[in-house]
Amino acid sequence: MIWKIIIGYLVIINIATFIIRWIDKRKSIRHKRRISEKELLIFTAAWWFIGAIAWMTVRHHKTIKWKFLWKFWLIVFAWIVASCLIYYFLYR
Repeated sequence: MIWKIIIGYLVIINIATFIIRWIDKRKSIRHKRRISEKELLIFTAAWWFIGAIAWMTVRHHKTIKWKFLWKFWLIVFAWIVASCLIYYFLYR
């Protein structure tokens, strides 16, 4: 039961992250005020990163800015390490 809730939560969060990045790209194309890089990184850190990676892969959005990318991949790495540690301590 708990795994269904966790998986459902992750699916919803990743879809939300994907949509937020879509909105940012759309604003970029229309030359409107965009979502800041700080907010995009906060969404990545607070929620999850799969939706963000999916959007970056599909639309090549924010894939050239090194100032953004190193922070993004650091957050992804931290999530992976944290997930592995949680799994290890729960199921060892």
